[in-house]
Amino acid sequence: MNFDSFLEKVREHHSLQLPFVIYRHPGEKLVKGQLQPNNIIEYINDFQEKGFVFAPFNSQKRAIVFSFASAEAISVEQESFQVNLKKREYKEEQQEQDRYEKLINKTIDTIKASGLEKVVISRKKEIELETEPFLYFKRLLELYPEAMVYCWYHPLVGMWIGATPETLVKTEGRRLKTMALAGTQVFNNTKEVSWKEKEKEEQAIVTRAIVDGLSQIAEVSNLQVGEPHTVRAGNVLHLKTNVSATYETSGLKKIIKKLHPTPAVCGLPYEMAYDYILTKENYDRSYYTGYLGELNFQHTKNRNPRRRNVENSAYQSVSKQTNLYVNLRCMQVFDNRLEVYVGGGITKDSQPKSEWEETQRKAETMQQVL
Repeated sequence: MNFDSFLEKVREHHSLQLPFVIYRHPGEKLVKGQLQPNNIIEYINDFQEKGFVFAPFNSQKRAIVFSFASAEAISVEQESFQVNLKKREYKEEQQEQDRYEKLINKTIDTIKASGLEKVVISRKKEIELETEPFLYFKRLLELYPEAMVYCWYHPLVGMWIGATPETLVKTEGRRLKTMALAGTQVFNNTKEVSWKEKEKEEQAIVTRAIVDGLSQIAEVSNLQVGEPHTVRAGNVLHLKTNVSATYETSGLKKIIKKLHPTPAVCGLPYEMAYDYILTKENYDRSYYTGYLGELNFQHTKNRNPRRRNVENSAYQSVSKQTNLYVNLRCMQVFDNRLEVYVGGGITKDSQPKSEWEETQRKAETMQQVL
């Protein structure tokens, strides 16, 4: 099966209005697919399920799972192709900018007058056009090799496409990895940049919250925190800190519940920021800033047959992995329009106009593949 026939198979499945997900992990070339045989919606209960998870921002709502057991699994190596992009402006009404900046001003005043440290304020940008989701998926694969690129569909929920740079949690065996990702500036052909104190503090807030949260879980031990460093995500740069630990597999549900939603998409203190978003943001984020990915995936790895003490054994090892990503840089796709979701972290030092411009830059990740 080549890449075009892979996509054609998915198109045919989609034409039957049956659920599917196609995706590629960051830094890899293997594109995977899970084709569901019916449109029944299954939900996560105890995080012992094995499947592809799609979870909303609202942690009170249930996460959907496409079961590995019931799905037809397909895969193909990604093929490179020329992406010819034309710079297009998808302008918004002035009233949308005024509305967003007014909310940012109100949020800054609330932060200054309360115990809030940070709140992530988001919005969705509507673009009217005849959509081509599988073409967008191909372009995202080519343009963002270090992102988790996906196209997810369920006829009772809709279609979502994204290229997210942020890991929620990765596990293999008893090893656990996550990250703190915050702070944003434009990428201008170099990652050698300086960061303002506002951006450094925003990133430090996220790191502290993740470490403090994991420290409260009895099944987590040996926490290690890396140094902040600059990473690229499309046309913007972020500050990133890697966090690792060991854990007992029985604690996976606690870990995911503690990490989601992260301060990078919600704020701090968590309860205050979460309530503020649900009451003041004035729209439903749906699956934007939720999470998605493989839960309890059986991974087979070939071992080196020359190693000692492997007589009478197969040269393979099987491990259980979970690879979940925060659903950033994403859009919901309809027949004749798109809804692109973007946001930014607001602190007492934020500038409303700059925050608006930041969301415009983040929207370009999706817009440039249209």
